[in-house]
Amino acid sequence: MGIISIENTDRLYWLGRYSERVYTTLRIFSERYDSMIDLSDDEYKEYCIRQEIPDIYTSAADFTERYCFDETDENSIISNLTRAYDNAIVLREEIGSTALSYIQLAVYAMGDAKCSIAPLLELQHIRDNIAAFWGVVDDSIDDEHIRSIIKFGKRVERIDLFSRMHMGPEELRRQVRRLNDRIPLTGLSYSRRRLAHINYLVEEDEMDYANLIEEVEALLE
Repeated sequence: MGIISIENTDRLYWLGRYSERVYTTLRIFSERYDSMIDLSDDEYKEYCIRQEIPDIYTSAADFTERYCFDETDENSIISNLTRAYDNAIVLREEIGSTALSYIQLAVYAMGDAKCSIAPLLELQHIRDNIAAFWGVVDDSIDDEHIRSIIKFGKRVERIDLFSRMHMGPEELRRQVRRLNDRIPLTGLSYSRRRLAHINYLVEEDEMDYANLIEEVEALLE
């Protein structure tokens, strides 16, 4: 394995997190986009609370538009996709040009969706390109540490988001099992105490989502 700088290790981790953040939040919008404009303000406000997003929006319709496409909103999907791309650009040598190209294609698809009067298809293209990026990571990156750091970031983000959405216990247990398998392969320093506590939390009959989020966010040392 070549030596990975501390800065690039951090970028690999956040590339995994940001790409997953875009993928999962788009999953929510793809499932509910047609009805989002008709949502009550209380429903989108509850979403903001769960995601710890400042409610800077004037209505459910304003939220639907800006949360997807407003580049000046640091919490928007487009902003998170831009962060994924910025990390991928710097990591070209580590991840390869093919992996980078799929993040670039996702950026292009986001631009198409922003200009479309019916953006669902382009939003799906973003998810497809991110899924293809993950496939290339699995298939083309020979360095296990590089591959595992990206996938570890992806898994941390998924557990965080699924907890915020109050996903069912079995789905969270599945994600934590994958986290357990992945983290030893990263070469990263992490808290074994917190990992053990995460495993304990997902086995509880009543899920403590807030504690799970706190522990997974603090897992790296």
